[in-house]
Amino acid sequence: MTIKVSFGRHYPLGATFDGKGVNFALFSAHAEQVELCLFNNDGTKETGRYKLNINDNNIWHIYLEGVKPGQVYGYRVYGPYKPEEGKRFNPNKLLLDPYAKKMIGKLIWHKALFGYDINSADKDLSFSTLDSAPYVPKSVVVEDTFDWGDEKRPTVPFEETIIYETHVRGYTMLHPKVESCQRGKFLGMASPNVISYLNWLGVTSVELLPVFSFFGDKDGMYIDNYWGYETLSYFVPEAKYLMNNNIDEFKQMVKTLHANNKEVILDVVYNHTIEGNQLGPTLCYRGIDNESYYTLQENKRFYYDSTGCGASFNLQNPYVLMLVLDSMRYWVNTMHVDGFRLDLATSLSRVRGKFTQDSGFLLAARQDETLRNVKIIAEPWDATMDGYRIGAYPPGWAEWNDRYRDVVRRFWRGDAKQAGEFASRITGSSDIFGYSNRDIWSSVNFLTSHDGFNLRDAVSYDCKHNMVNGENNRDGNDANWTWNSGAEGFTDNQSVKDNRLLRLRAMLATLFLSFGTPMLVAGDEFGNTQFGNNNPYCQDNVITWIVWEAINKVDWKLVRYVKQLIALRKKMEIFSRTKFFNGNIMQYGSYKVKDLVWLTQEGVEFTNQDWLTENRRCLASLAFNGECSYQVIFNGEAQNIKWKLSPIFKKLKVELIFNSSETLENDVKIDASLPLEVPAWSVVLLKISQPEK
Repeated sequence: MTIKVSFGRHYPLGATFDGKGVNFALFSAHAEQVELCLFNNDGTKETGRYKLNINDNNIWHIYLEGVKPGQVYGYRVYGPYKPEEGKRFNPNKLLLDPYAKKMIGKLIWHKALFGYDINSADKDLSFSTLDSAPYVPKSVVVEDTFDWGDEKRPTVPFEETIIYETHVRGYTMLHPKVESCQRGKFLGMASPNVISYLNWLGVTSVELLPVFSFFGDKDGMYIDNYWGYETLSYFVPEAKYLMNNNIDEFKQMVKTLHANNKEVILDVVYNHTIEGNQLGPTLCYRGIDNESYYTLQENKRFYYDSTGCGASFNLQNPYVLMLVLDSMRYWVNTMHVDGFRLDLATSLSRVRGKFTQDSGFLLAARQDETLRNVKIIAEPWDATMDGYRIGAYPPGWAEWNDRYRDVVRRFWRGDAKQAGEFASRITGSSDIFGYSNRDIWSSVNFLTSHDGFNLRDAVSYDCKHNMVNGENNRDGNDANWTWNSGAEGFTDNQSVKDNRLLRLRAMLATLFLSFGTPMLVAGDEFGNTQFGNNNPYCQDNVITWIVWEAINKVDWKLVRYVKQLIALRKKMEIFSRTKFFNGNIMQYGSYKVKDLVWLTQEGVEFTNQDWLTENRRCLASLAFNGECSYQVIFNGEAQNIKWKLSPIFKKLKVELIFNSSETLENDVKIDASLPLEVPAWSVVLLKISQPEK
């Protein structure tokens, strides 16, 4: 290959092929010299090295005419190695291009990966002369030639969204109808039987746990990383999810899901990287410009850490902020995803250590022409004492509502003093999100997520059982608000099993009959178990994988129940409302009523004293919606209740259209003059409409 060298351009960053050659551009504000290293096709042999002699406004660049897509490369960056000043340059370390779109080779955990001598008593103040090139993946030049054909992206309004959180590998590894070569892969998620099931179930949006390259296998030096929250590259899909290291496989998955009107939302980790703290490896950002990419303490040897993972990514730096936004735009424009769930979003929104709604990230993302047209969901906290910021994100964004999760769990385990907060959470949490004209869907309601107990275990365990994680059960949350119904874990006691199923079904009914955006974790619809492990981040096995062939007849009955709930929610127009209830008076037939009323089992509206009743474990919401209104009765008592209906119902048509316990007949007209016996631990839905003339 004949290569002709010229200065090139400072933009775009990364490696860009123009038909004749490749422009390479790399940001580093503090480097003294940068070298571009080219390798053979498998990355095992260096074939050339070129100095980037031009630095325009902190962008080093070079143009190599004759270089083509498929070229393997990496960088060596020179400068001071003075950790106490925040500088950790070490040209012995081959570095990944932060803008690389593809990588080749495995990350082999070896002492050469570290910028310091790991055997030295001086630790990171020492200097390593070992060459890391044999042990690190290399960047690859790519050209986008994927044919999207006549693809039409789903246009699912947020108010009609039903999120299904899942893990690419865990969802398909044991699927008997996915081809063995596609199991654990992006193409497995796009296989006909998986797509058919998602269509049948009725979810609208698939939210994938992290799929950016993260390298989970660490040979004992680091614990395994199954979830994928230790990101290496913000542009490269995780290699073990690819069959042939072909990034078009991700695009094919998206294209197939879109063809079935399914959105793809990515769980993304921009708050920290796999490099960790000062004792971590030097793979990319640390070696390119440590004090730009990471937030440092006053003693610059150490990192400010709002993530609990070693070091916070420094979005206060405009070039780092640009990297994150460029990454998000790339996944939307080139990979065609439909939205993001931002891990530890508070960490991204800090300025000089303090969270602010005027942070560069929040302001830039809101005005971005690409990002303002996709779904953005914030995890509204980080790992600091002041990091819990639920309700603080901008209009147009949704947020994970952990307060919904906690109170619903407490209510359905029979706790006292829950009725008031329960009522607020199931109607959209206006006390949290009802400002700045935000919409009711801003609250992402969930019973479980990947982090914590799954739903089966939430009714089967009082305590976490994380011993297999190797941390003596110290990891994972201790405040889970769960109840095992009388026996810990697996049991043959039928009354315990019956109680668990009743409460599980009631919680699922609560989720889909709540206002806000429901999120269901894959497997909860058929009672998947993690055997009491509430922090299986390192369990790449049957603890986290869906064991499809273990789903029995009872489990499939539960799946059909969830399908029924999803279909029911979609059918009820009232759940497509965008605005919060505000107590407005509206005309309903010959009556004047509020848009939302809370009723006791006596059929009368709640008084202030009723809300203060300590042992109240049942209540009903009555939401008026034009000609058709709905009353949802939540009975968290351990016994049946004779529930009186409102006197105004006597002149209206009242139908019982759903009950979670299945002890009542659905889709029947009922006599509103008589009390309705509401089963213990159940949710009952009534439809109220004008009588037929």
